[in-house]
Parts: sequence; C-alpha cells; structure tokens
Amino acid sequence: MVRVDNITFGYGADGFRLRVPEFALGEGERVAIVGPSGSGKTTLLNLIAGILTPESGLIDVAGTEVSKLSEGDRRRFRASRIGFVFQDFALLDYLPARQNILYPYRITPALTLDQDARDRAAELAAACGIADKLDRHPSQLSQGEQQRVAICRALVTQPKLILSDEATGNLDPDSKARILDLLFEQAAQAGAAVLAVTHDHELLPRFGRVLDFAQFREVEGA
Repeated sequence: MVRVDNITFGYGADGFRLRVPEFALGEGERVAIVGPSGSGKTTLLNLIAGILTPESGLIDVAGTEVSKLSEGDRRRFRASRIGFVFQDFALLDYLPARQNILYPYRITPALTLDQDARDRAAELAAACGIADKLDRHPSQLSQGEQQRVAICRALVTQPKLILSDEATGNLDPDSKARILDLLFEQAAQAGAAVLAVTHDHELLPRFGRVLDFAQFREVEGA
C-alpha cells in the first residue's frame, strides 16, 4: 500500500532534516509510529499524503508515485484515496459538522456525493457519538467533538489508506478505545491500511507493528 525509498526532506538549510531509507506498509496492515517530539512523525505522514514533497527519493501509495504528481493532482489523490486525521483537526469553521465530514466530496470530482455517502456520514457520526451535533459549526463544538468530526471525515470516503496523527489524543480512555475500534472496523471493511502516530503507549498492543521514529532524525535546528 505504501512504499518509501530513501527520501530526504528538510525545513531550511540549517533546520530539521529527515531521511527515511526504507519503509513499507502492507495492505490492511496496522502500524503505529512512536518517537520523541520533533523526530519527524507528522512530517512523514504529510509526505505520504502529498501535503509535502521530498527533496529526493520515492513515495508510492497504491501504485501511484505521489511525490511526482502536481499539487492539484496530489490534493485530488489525497481526497479520494487517503483518509487523514490531522492533529489540529483542520476543520472549516464556516461549514457545519455534517458538511465538514462530507468535504472530500465537495473538492474531488472523482467522488460522487450521493445518498449512500450522506448515509455513511450519518452512520459514522452516530458511531462517534456526535449524531446530534451535525448542524453545529466547529466553534460550537468541544475539542473532543471536533476530533470526532475529523475522524468521520477521514473515514467517509472508505479510503484504502488511513493516516492518523494523534487521533485519540484529546479523548478519555473509554472514548479512545471506542474511536480506535471504529478506525480499525472501518479499515477492515475497506481493506485499508492504518498508519498512526501516537504518544499513547497503552494503545500499541492494538497494532500489528510499531515503528520507533527516533532513528530517522538527522538534524534538528536550534
């Protein structure tokens, strides 16, 4: 599903630099990424999603070399093929929760916003405990509720790859378990792989493999 080969990326000449010699994620695999803050975990997710592009090397997602696509093509590929739960949620405050969940359908011609998609959004919202919050805007939601909206948006297109950047970071223990169950259940139904950044080591036994990311940090600027 994902193949990373000898990529390099840096923020400025004297700042943080990341080199990942090799990484692969199989179809349906569940991998957790751990490591200290600043080691590049979020950067790797952004590179795989095509939000950032590497200086060199190859990133292949489901047979598409994402790093060689144009910015517009990367955005369309991400919206239609990848579900991404961002650490800061990345919700649009001018849209209510329902439309935030369905936002990938608004920006990607390859996706059809039909009744099935609307029903799926409602079902995900119910599973996440926010069925009664769908008409509220993000500013009217708690941080945990915003996080649930972001998770529903990542899952609504039934992607083959789910990238999660601390998806359970702002939730209580019971909610963490329920959300992780939902992520894995949706991934299993779609045959999707899950790559998740987490600082919660209690969740690691739920994953098939754990990647310690400290080894990939080359230089961190002052």
